[in-house]
Amino acid sequence: MRLPRLYLLLPALWLLGVTGCGAPAEPPAPVPSSPSATPRQPAGEPGEGTVTIEGQDEAETVQRWTPPSVQIDPDQRAQARRAAQAALREGRLYATGDDAIPIWLALLEQDPRDQRARAGLRQARTALLAQADALLQQQLQQRQALAEAAGIALVLLTIAPEDEQVRRLQRQVETAQRAVAFNRAGEDDLRAGRIGEEGDGALDNFREALALDPDNARARQGLAAAESGLIARAENAARAGDFATAGTWLAEASKVRDASPTIADAFERIEAVRTATLARLRDQGLRDLATPQGLKAAREKLEAAMRIALPGDAAVALLRGRIELATHYGSFRPGQVFSDALRDGGRGPQMTVVPHGGFQMGAGPSEPGASDAERPSHYVRFERGFAMAITEVTVADFARFVKSANARPRATRRGHSIVYDERSGNFIRRSGVDWQSDYDGGRALANHPVMHVSVRDAEAYANWLSEQTGRSYRLPSEAEFEYALRAGSSGRFPWGDAGLPPEDSGNFTGSQDVSPSGRHWANAFIGYGDGYWGAAPVGSFRPNAWGLHDMSGNLSEWVADCWHASYRRAPSDGVAWFNPGCRGRVIRGGNWANAPEQTRAAWRQSQDSDTTSGRIGFRLVRGI
Repeated sequence: MRLPRLYLLLPALWLLGVTGCGAPAEPPAPVPSSPSATPRQPAGEPGEGTVTIEGQDEAETVQRWTPPSVQIDPDQRAQARRAAQAALREGRLYATGDDAIPIWLALLEQDPRDQRARAGLRQARTALLAQADALLQQQLQQRQALAEAAGIALVLLTIAPEDEQVRRLQRQVETAQRAVAFNRAGEDDLRAGRIGEEGDGALDNFREALALDPDNARARQGLAAAESGLIARAENAARAGDFATAGTWLAEASKVRDASPTIADAFERIEAVRTATLARLRDQGLRDLATPQGLKAAREKLEAAMRIALPGDAAVALLRGRIELATHYGSFRPGQVFSDALRDGGRGPQMTVVPHGGFQMGAGPSEPGASDAERPSHYVRFERGFAMAITEVTVADFARFVKSANARPRATRRGHSIVYDERSGNFIRRSGVDWQSDYDGGRALANHPVMHVSVRDAEAYANWLSEQTGRSYRLPSEAEFEYALRAGSSGRFPWGDAGLPPEDSGNFTGSQDVSPSGRHWANAFIGYGDGYWGAAPVGSFRPNAWGLHDMSGNLSEWVADCWHASYRRAPSDGVAWFNPGCRGRVIRGGNWANAPEQTRAAWRQSQDSDTTSGRIGFRLVRGI
């Protein structure tokens, strides 16, 4: 609340009404025969007059000091002097006719040359100046003290209007009165909640008071209170979760006083509220993620946290990361290795979580050795990760299925399969070969990849495993297989564009490989050898970047897709491209007996769904 102009001018005009007076406002009455005083009006009360200010019609009251009337018999002047001195010693200076100043004024009225009366007035003036100064310095009951000081100033202006000290006191009283008025207006504003951060409120009034009196403690306290009010607004906004508004109020508070330590303290308190709020939202979001349908609720907590967090906040980063994981991996983490328990007490194949993401599938237009069946190259993206078996399904894994399900796989029913013939160096059909057999028809070891299985045998195993675990197992889509085979690479081969496989990277056709009878490959990676002619036990070579073994060697593997002669209109989301009833299926990944061109990352081949061979096996994926 700003003071009206008329209100601000009143203290000055009140004092100005008596400036220039060198004598009492009224002439003294005839001197009485005794020093007893008879005041013309109640003792110690100022007289009254009126003045019109700046053309206003309303008259304002202006106070003046009129000395009480004192009558002194000429024969009793000495007695009057002694009475005045006694009053001075007792501190009775001007309130009644028995006080020092009225008596000395009456003595001077009788004899203007009375030096002792003049000296007494000088003593009284010094005492009054001291009293007024003490009153101006008083902090408690300031309004009453200022009124008393103003009264003393009126008295002094009456007895010594030209004295510089008196004039200075007059200015001090006037300034103090105006400062008090501003302070009172500022305090009224504070009580009404008008802090005035945008002007016309408590801050303006306290600053006006300080402009008049830079050392005014009351105004400084007022500014501190206004600052506290703004800080309180900031903290209330923070507790309500509105940290933008809290920052605005705190910025306004920082403008009130230079280098105020309370601002730093308030900032720490607000940041503590922010930290606690973010921690609460993080914890609530994490609890939401632990519930079946909690992803939406957790995202809402993240949005609320992001609205109030500062850049780089750890709580937000943690919640965002966990939501990302839940969105793309459910309760798993990329790279996590696990196996599911089987209903009969065993364990399913070891799986690893493949990270979500995208890749360019197929062969480029100028890739050496590529066919039209591998084109056009197209972008495929997986919005959710999936789990893939770390190795090809083993003979031991498949045996558990056959025994538990009383299954009769295709080669068992048919009584033959395709094997490698050492004598001729060719692949031939041989009787008595099934899933228990090795690449050449001999007995397979338990840790060898199962072969001589059709795609329908692989799907039957996936269905059985799903029933045993209560999880969804299936053959990988062609896109999932190539994505996992590349494991983030984009070269011609799974390991890049180099024409020679890295050492210990897989079971491929190498020029250094030798069959039991001493045969060598006619078309092989020159200078490479892996020590195996035929399939190797699973996991015999280094895994790829995503922890998967034998993706591009050992055995080619069945995938879920039907055969299509090209990738035109192929799905872009990585699902299997399947037509119910199709017989032409797809195998992916090179094997121990493939030419180098068939070890490329984009290589694919059509196979009849009933095919069984010593070069084809499979692995499974599982939804997460």
